[in-house]
Amino acid sequence: MNNMPAVTKNLLIINILMFAGTWVATRYSVDLENILGLHFFLANNFMPYQLFTYMFMHGNLEHLFFNMFAVWMFGRIMEQTMGPKRFLLYYIVCGLGAGVMQEIVQYISYYVQGLNAYDQVNLSGIHMEMGDYLDRWTTVGASGAVYGILLSFGMTFPEERMFIFPLPVPIKSKYFVMGYAVIELLSGMSQSNDGVAHFAHLGGMLVGLLLLLYWRNGRGNGSFRIYQWFSEIKNTLFGKRGPRYSKKTMNGYDSEMNYNRREKEREEELDQILDKVKKGGYQSLTTEEKKKLFEASGRK
Repeated sequence: MNNMPAVTKNLLIINILMFAGTWVATRYSVDLENILGLHFFLANNFMPYQLFTYMFMHGNLEHLFFNMFAVWMFGRIMEQTMGPKRFLLYYIVCGLGAGVMQEIVQYISYYVQGLNAYDQVNLSGIHMEMGDYLDRWTTVGASGAVYGILLSFGMTFPEERMFIFPLPVPIKSKYFVMGYAVIELLSGMSQSNDGVAHFAHLGGMLVGLLLLLYWRNGRGNGSFRIYQWFSEIKNTLFGKRGPRYSKKTMNGYDSEMNYNRREKEREEELDQILDKVKKGGYQSLTTEEKKKLFEASGRK
């Protein structure tokens, strides 16, 4: 724990303490999950602050363990890569985005089920006010933020090979992330009612993707550039297709060659810096290397 980056360590501590606090509160007939969990915004117990607090609540020990294991495994690497302030901002924004996505999906479900036409529901012969029934639509967990971390790892280290049980061979992290996204999408579109907020997970990944691409391509430009986003995704997932040469003039050709050479040198230097971060942590970088890493994360 002493070598763990500060933000990652504190996130683990806060989530564990909140889980323990929830258990202790129930001994005194206080339902913290009902107070801090994210309710559907049309429910009686919805409060705006729940969009933040829900990501520090967990339904059971298994839920807590797997989320915190992912924070420990991937979060410490991304904190060392991004820096603590940017990593914390990224984590919270992904969690907020996941919560908003869950609210949107629940709103769609509310109308698809036709619940908007009724003031009460009948549950096994028991009549319940609609507001009380909607209070049961509660979301808890850091999964949305965790899926955002997974995405950032896959985009930062796309060629990193990982052993994933039960696969017999390692796979590249970019395929690992894409596989998780596809599984969540298919699970969310199914009618399994497994109690898992699959679209919230996807919401965390989507918001994380937009934030990463903004930092890389749009930061300081005053506007987003959509074509750069698609180019960034394509390059991350499939690699670059080679230099793009100008066919108009020799000067244009030379300029394009020089540009591609500089870009290749810059990418090789950045890869060396990222390898150094993985081996020795963010603190092992020199001031100049930290500056280059920061500029690369917010580069046009």
